Amino acid sequence: MKTINPYLIFNGNAEEAFEFYQSVFGGEVFKMRFNEMPGTSEMPEQDQNKLAHVALEIAGKDQILMASDAGTGHEANIQKNGNYYLSLEPESSEEAEKIYSKLSEGGKVFMPLDETDWAEKFAMFADKFGIQWMINYGDK
Repeated sequence: MKTINPYLIFNGNAEEAFEFYQSVFGGEVFKMRFNEMPGTSEMPEQDQNKLAHVALEIAGKDQILMASDAGTGHEANIQKNGNYYLSLEPESSEEAEKIYSKLSEGGKVFMPLDETDWAEKFAMFADKFGIQWMINYGDK
């Protein structure tokens, strides 16, 4: 296997979420709307401007965070705070603090960034879009 990339589904706010994630991580964003894809003319009008695909390079071209918006009628498939976390491993304590500060703002902190038995810095939280994250820096 070459890599594994998380793919998130949003309820119409994928563009807002990825603008936020780009402000946290930097990187290049690629996005395509449903109305830009062939074969989507049958979709409801309210879905046409939603994102069919968005991708953000997190740590170079090998690590990409991807997503799309759910189409009308598929909202029930979106599970808020499901059984997942996106786990980040920053390169420095300062980077861990910066990411935590930005990404947790407006969200819900389950475990604030602090020293643990296994890491110099560890945190668990959901961002303002309900996406759950872990930060783990510096093995002990």
